Amino acid sequence: MSISIGKRILLGFVAVTVVIVALGLYAIGQIGVVRDTTDAIVSRDLAMARQFDDLANKARDMGLMRRNAVIAVLTRKTDAQEINRALDGWRGAAGDADGIFTSLNRSAESYAENATSPARAAIWKRLAQNIADTAAQFRQLRTASEAQISAITARDADAVEARNEEINRQQEAVLRGIDRGRDVLDEGIVAGQRAVQGVYESSRLSILGTLAACALLSILVTILISRAVVRPLSIVMDFVERVGSGDLSGALPARGNDEIARLSRTLNAMVGGLAELARTNRAATADLNAAAAEIRASAQEQAASVEEQFAAVQETAATVDEITHSGAQITKRAGEVIATAKATAQTSRQGLRAVADTAKAMDAIREQAEAVAGNIVTLSEKTQAIGDIIETVNDISERTHLLALNAAIEAAAAGESGRSFAVVAAEMKQLADQAKAATVQVRGILGEIQRGINTSVMLTEEAVKRAATGKTRSDTTQRTIEEISARVEENVQTFQQIVASTNQQQLGIEQVMGALQNIRQASQQTAAGTREVEAASANLTELAQALMALAERYRH
Repeated sequence: MSISIGKRILLGFVAVTVVIVALGLYAIGQIGVVRDTTDAIVSRDLAMARQFDDLANKARDMGLMRRNAVIAVLTRKTDAQEINRALDGWRGAAGDADGIFTSLNRSAESYAENATSPARAAIWKRLAQNIADTAAQFRQLRTASEAQISAITARDADAVEARNEEINRQQEAVLRGIDRGRDVLDEGIVAGQRAVQGVYESSRLSILGTLAACALLSILVTILISRAVVRPLSIVMDFVERVGSGDLSGALPARGNDEIARLSRTLNAMVGGLAELARTNRAATADLNAAAAEIRASAQEQAASVEEQFAAVQETAATVDEITHSGAQITKRAGEVIATAKATAQTSRQGLRAVADTAKAMDAIREQAEAVAGNIVTLSEKTQAIGDIIETVNDISERTHLLALNAAIEAAAAGESGRSFAVVAAEMKQLADQAKAATVQVRGILGEIQRGINTSVMLTEEAVKRAATGKTRSDTTQRTIEEISARVEENVQTFQQIVASTNQQQLGIEQVMGALQNIRQASQQTAAGTREVEAASANLTELAQALMALAERYRH
């Protein structure tokens, strides 16, 4: 199935466009991934960081409020309302801290399941474990602090002081756990940044690879278009240039069914038509040139004839003028003309017989020439047979030469007893060489005879053609003499009538003079027209030569 050039180009551009669109969509997707990853890191990690900060602040506030209450009890302050406000604040901070621990633990476990990378998942798991451990320590701290708060409420300074050191250690442990959670969160932020950097690098490499694939696809499409369009068009242009220079001998390859293949078939058909037209034009121009030459020659002959006719009219006019003065002698001379005409008729009959004899002799010559041609052809066939015989003799001489060589070898092997046989073998070899040389000479002589026979055949054929032409001309001469004889006899009768009508001719002389004037004018006009025909035939000859030169420009 052949695809058109337009569809090929369209498919190429569609492929490039699809790749570019896919690259754009992929780039947008990767940018979205980077954005989502960054948003997740920013939203999650910052939210967790704020919660850790709140948790640390709550833990410090709880410690501060508990210490204030402890100091108030130990210093024997009796302001129960202030102690109660401190204890209420501690309980509120403790509840908030417990809620923050719960939220942090839930968030860490959720983020561990939806982490952007395995490293981040491990960090979130570590953070969840740290938060759980710190929450357990916080609950222990809260329980111990509740017992101390009960002692503070009871104003039991000894019990308050006894629990104070352990609660301070637990307070420090909770704060260290919160700090460790914050450190783990910082590691998660660093790991998230690395994940974002990895996504960015992979996206950049993927986009670069896709760009390289797009460039390679564009180069491939360009190469395919060059092979499918540019190169065939270059071949077509070279072919058209050769046709424009006159070379009609080539042809374009027309494989497939695309536009260039159809154009190639159309150009081949056009060039074939041009070649046929050039051949027809050349033949027609040659015929036109020959016809123009014949027309020109005929016009020149006609011009000469018209000039002769004009001169004859002048002479006739002068003769008629003389006839006017010598009419008295016409009767006497008419008798002499009648006798001469009779003698001329007799002579024409003799010439007619001579022409008939000439025609018979021409026929005999033509028959003899044809017989000679047949004999020469027979002789040529016999010389061909002699050539075949010479080939046979040459073959026999070569075999004899080989036989003599084998005999000499056998004689040499026989030693002294084969010496005479060796002499015979040498003689056979010499005889074979002489026969071979003689066949070469005879072949050369036969070649010359063959060429002479061919020349004789052509000369004989030319003689036959000339004899036929002479026969045709003798027949024409015979018909002419017959016409002359008939007209001479008519002239005899006419001259006899002239004798009787001499007086009447004297009266028509003046009318004849007027007619001669008209004939002279017509002859002048005819001469002018003939000269124009000659000029036109010359122009026609030049045109035919120009057409011949134009036709010779195209080679096929």
